[in-house]
Amino acid sequence: MAERWTPSSWRNKPIVQVPDYPDQAALAAVEKQLASFPPLVFAGEARKLKKSLAKVAAGEAFLLQGGDCAESFAEHSADNIRDFFRVFLQMSVVLTFAGSVPVVKVGRIAGQFAKPRSAPTETLDGVELPSYRGDIVNDIAFTPDARIPNPRRQISAYRQSAATLNLLRAFATGGYANLENAHRWMLGFVKDSPQSARYQQLADRITEALDFMRACGIDPETHPEMRTTDVYTSHEALLLGFEEALTRVDSTTGDWYATSGHMLWIGDRTRQTDHAHVEYCRGIKNPIGLKCGPSLSADGLLALLDILNPTNEPGRIQLIARYGADKIGEHYPALVRRVKQEGRAVLWTCDPMHGNTVKAGTGFKTRPFDLILQEVKNFFAIHAAEGTHPGGIHLEMTGRNVTECTGGARAISENDLSDRYHTYCDPRLNAEQSIELAFLVADLLKKARTGKTRPQVEAAE
Repeated sequence: MAERWTPSSWRNKPIVQVPDYPDQAALAAVEKQLASFPPLVFAGEARKLKKSLAKVAAGEAFLLQGGDCAESFAEHSADNIRDFFRVFLQMSVVLTFAGSVPVVKVGRIAGQFAKPRSAPTETLDGVELPSYRGDIVNDIAFTPDARIPNPRRQISAYRQSAATLNLLRAFATGGYANLENAHRWMLGFVKDSPQSARYQQLADRITEALDFMRACGIDPETHPEMRTTDVYTSHEALLLGFEEALTRVDSTTGDWYATSGHMLWIGDRTRQTDHAHVEYCRGIKNPIGLKCGPSLSADGLLALLDILNPTNEPGRIQLIARYGADKIGEHYPALVRRVKQEGRAVLWTCDPMHGNTVKAGTGFKTRPFDLILQEVKNFFAIHAAEGTHPGGIHLEMTGRNVTECTGGARAISENDLSDRYHTYCDPRLNAEQSIELAFLVADLLKKARTGKTRPQVEAAE
């Protein structure tokens, strides 16, 4: 018999990856203040997303999830939000056309501020300080004062999330999301890309389809669905005091929902079955993501599914595979096979970022584009072999022209990384690499849909 759940029952469980706030009274005051604030998202929106994710799990749609590694206060601007939204739309157009299925768009945005760390402290030039845990906790500046966890930063994170959501909703419904606009932006990318010939054929086919629709009288003026779109938000549920403060009862159903974002996920470091993060997530009705890495066994995953989705509700659970191109073939097939055998309703997605992080000779942390693409290819190949649906991709990406991941059509080298290395945490795909990856995933989607080829899992070079 499961213990009774409340928004605060997680406080009775062991917990990891939490900051050490020196002033507990100040922390409690902030959480009380947050609890009085309006919700950032609404229960009805989370339910709508869950229905869409159920279609993804059934093979009737594809999930595009992406955004910043860790949002920052310093980079919060209308231009950055617009640039991310534009790239996301372009990627969605490419994937929708190739897969002939709807694309569900979920951003790592408007709440992705907290970061788990491999160690509680870091040392620089012989000085040891608390690790940077995201702008919602402390500051990236390497000084004793900056690294002290400050609960007031949660208020700033809430206000930034609210402003970001406001602009995203305006972009999604105010005409900026017009399908023909998104395609025109993509044509600019195709024209300027070093691999333009490779992408031109698909771009031309999309143009022909839009021209045909317009000739039939189907255009944005007569069909509003062509000029609006749904975009949802997601983040890792790491700072549970913040999440508890924004957990509210839905007046129409009586269920509890996290109103900090439409979807929350549990990270690879916080998915212990008897710990606080799993306890909190089991009680909210939002869609829940679960990072799956090499240390997760099939039995361990089934135990988590029993806790997080005891009724086997479609659309409730997204399993996010993050292995690395060299490990996914060894670990992932057994997990997929067992979950399928047990009849669990899950959505499988590929996070090709976290398992492919390397340290460049120049000292920068980076992710080679070839390894990212190879893990995605292997993800599709494994699902083809197991007779299951490759449901989506989960990316750390930005709409800005950064140089953080090596490779891609522009062949960013290790020596180029220092040019525009702006991330506060992990390296992100830039705008051009993100769209390039969308074209390559589109090709995999098309092959999976038509069944023309069955790709093989390849070893990492």
